[in-house]
Amino acid sequence: ASRLRPEDLDGFVGQEHLLGKGKLLRQLIEQDKIPSMIFWGPPGVGKTTLAGIIAKRTNAQFINFSAVTSGIKEIKEVMVQAENSRRMGIKTLLFVDEIHRLNRQVEEVLYPAMEDFAIDIMLGKDSTARSIRLDLPHFTLVGATTRAGLLTAPLRDRFGVIQRLEFYTPEELKIIILHSARVLGVE
Repeated sequence: ASRLRPEDLDGFVGQEHLLGKGKLLRQLIEQDKIPSMIFWGPPGVGKTTLAGIIAKRTNAQFINFSAVTSGIKEIKEVMVQAENSRRMGIKTLLFVDEIHRLNRQVEEVLYPAMEDFAIDIMLGKDSTARSIRLDLPHFTLVGATTRAGLLTAPLRDRFGVIQRLEFYTPEELKIIILHSARVLGVE
């Protein structure tokens, strides 16, 4: 499937309402001013592909994980990857698929991570409990969902851009099919 995905905006088919000449999302990408954003729409309309193109276009490491199978442990691993990238002078684009299905604990960790690029961790219990703050590398979070109505308001409010991706037209599907056939070497 990765061989069939376009690698740049010029190869991306559809979503002219977002990526057409002079449209906001295209301008943000071309100017490398990517805020955290949500892409929502039906399955198969290019949410993951578009996030990958944005990462490539902005020279960012693309870290992709699913909210369905990820927990706090996976978030920590992702942050270690992001820190390693930062040390090498590389930006990070963190892509969360099915973001509406995030575990509430993970969502709570993301709030300060997105706002302050830090997380607070509690050590100890009861009267000996204390909080420490860990700084995180700067990252851009792109979430994808098929169910935007299931995003909690606190999470949704932390995103600078929320864009709906539409179904492909029959003409756009034809272009995609012909491109895929060329890549796969079939008629």
